[in-house]
Amino acid sequence: MTTTEPFTTCLWFDGRAEEAAHHYVSVFKDASIGRIGRTTEAGPGPAGSVLVVEFTANGQRFIALNGGPQFTFNESISFQIHCADQDEVDYYWDRLTENGGQPGPCGWLKDRFGVSWQVVPDGLVEMIGDPDPEKAARTTRAMYAMGKLDIAALRAVHAGE
Repeated sequence: MTTTEPFTTCLWFDGRAEEAAHHYVSVFKDASIGRIGRTTEAGPGPAGSVLVVEFTANGQRFIALNGGPQFTFNESISFQIHCADQDEVDYYWDRLTENGGQPGPCGWLKDRFGVSWQVVPDGLVEMIGDPDPEKAARTTRAMYAMGKLDIAALRAVHAGE
């Protein structure tokens, strides 16, 4: 049996599911809040508190779940944002690191909820995978030295400038 439905990503939060969903909807286009499910007297948590928030961000379906403190996010799972230009890289980097987000190396960051993101400019994969090993190595070394990726600098290094 094969499903034709797209995947829905479930993100586990400790009491901040609704806040996170509203934040992601404010950052990404083609985004909206859907159904908000609340707990009943059966729990978990106080009756009426938010349990799940369905939302869409950049056309992708998500569920934010207030599951409790048992699990936290780590870098083994991340979302890649493919950016057409430096303005997009700057926008997503700035919006996702604001209010407690943490910049990381090589275009990676953690947002204020601990979710890991890779802000990737178009052309980067081709440059670091260039069949010319010197170009690929130069570009990779430059990328490793950066936090937020600088497209112009990466292109210049790739070109040998």
